[in-house]
Amino acid sequence: MTRTRLALFGGASAFYLAIVVAVVLSTWLVTLDWKIMLFRPYQQWPELHAFLDYYVVLGQRGPTAVMVAAWLGWRSWRQHTLRPLLCLGAALLLLNVSVGAVKLGLGRLGPHYATQVGSAELFAGGDIFPSGHTANAVVTWGILAYLATTPRARRYLSATSAVVALGVGLTTVYLGTHWLSDVVLGWAAGLLVLLALPWCEPLLAVAESWILAMRDRLLERLRDRRRLVPSLPVASGGPRPAFFPQRPAGSEEPVRETVGVARGRAPATRG
Repeated sequence: MTRTRLALFGGASAFYLAIVVAVVLSTWLVTLDWKIMLFRPYQQWPELHAFLDYYVVLGQRGPTAVMVAAWLGWRSWRQHTLRPLLCLGAALLLLNVSVGAVKLGLGRLGPHYATQVGSAELFAGGDIFPSGHTANAVVTWGILAYLATTPRARRYLSATSAVVALGVGLTTVYLGTHWLSDVVLGWAAGLLVLLALPWCEPLLAVAESWILAMRDRLLERLRDRRRLVPSLPVASGGPRPAFFPQRPAGSEEPVRETVGVARGRAPATRG
């Protein structure tokens, strides 16, 4: 890991911790959360609601993981390597563990389930802090930039993933499903996962080697089984005609006539 990436990881970690502390201590950030919630953006601009209901799907883990996995699967097939798919799997695993642990540990309620105005709504059995939609958008779309092969593609994909993640986070605030602090912490959580991926690269290389070795062993076993299947020997010169016993010319069975009226015997006439 380069010094720049290490510095970014340290800065993002400090920012992440600062947001958590600000919410736990019910500082001005919680006050801002309540002001935005009581402003109710979805009522101020209702004409955007229908479009943003579909746009927020770009942050849902299921649809985005399938789309990104399909693209990375094609890249793995073209490049004859499992690294793109393994990177995606490792990133999603880190995301689930890190974000899920904080969600369950802090137990914050969302704006629609808030019980006391001005409260941080922590340790109340909720699971919305940090925003999973936002963190997932950062990771799933950011992994494309992480795996880009040229600097130009990396710049374009980084900008695209940043715009998508920013839009998904603000959309959840507009819809009233998340506090603003949830979204900010979700951005930081997703960025930390992407910055931590280089530490996983040696382990991913070992996993790829093991998977490919297991594949080769399985294919070799299948080939061995095909070789052991018994087959009938074929004579040299190709298959020979079979011989069947033939009857002599004079041994044909006589033709039987049907039983009928005797020949040469006329019917008797009465005088």
